[in-house]
Amino acid sequence: MSPLDIGAPARAVLFDLGGVLVDWNPRHLYRRLFADEREMEEFLASVCTQAWNEEQDLGRPFAEGVQLLIERHPHWAKEIRAYDERWDEMLKGPIPDSVVLLGELRERGVSLFALTNWSAEKFPVSRSRFEFFEWFEGIVVSGEERLKKPDLQIFRLAAQRFGLDPAITLFVDDSAVNIAAAAQLGFRTHRFADAPALRNALVEHGLLAA
Repeated sequence: MSPLDIGAPARAVLFDLGGVLVDWNPRHLYRRLFADEREMEEFLASVCTQAWNEEQDLGRPFAEGVQLLIERHPHWAKEIRAYDERWDEMLKGPIPDSVVLLGELRERGVSLFALTNWSAEKFPVSRSRFEFFEWFEGIVVSGEERLKKPDLQIFRLAAQRFGLDPAITLFVDDSAVNIAAAAQLGFRTHRFADAPALRNALVEHGLLAA
């Protein structure tokens, strides 16, 4: 695909954070707590599940979520509490090549924003750790808004708050369902797989030079 296929250049980029710019994964923590990989995966699939974690992304306090799980799975109490008490150990660090691209966009004066599914309690931990979060002109955090992707309303909220025209805004996310939701509202989209493919997309949309 060439820039001619895209049409007018994009003017802004709306980034997902986890999985695109930040390597967040509960396995970074739980591999320290489980000697058996299979047992760890079963725990994450049946106890501290993605669906359970998403309730915190929607604004539920971690203390409440942890207590609910301990009542259901008292024999896993220590491991459940670790999801809250040792949450920062799930943050391995930045995804370096993606952050390089973010820096290049910043140098070119591209408007940068973020839209993330993240607990309102835990987001300040990340903001203090990753200086490049300050490069964004604005960040919408699901836990603060009590809305999360792929709900179309949170995309509308970000567009309205930041004055974004979806037709000239590229949305970057590693989730297929989030990409599909943004496309419904007319955003340009790129599903993140790796930094080289993202660079190509940024060039195609006129945001970086070839």
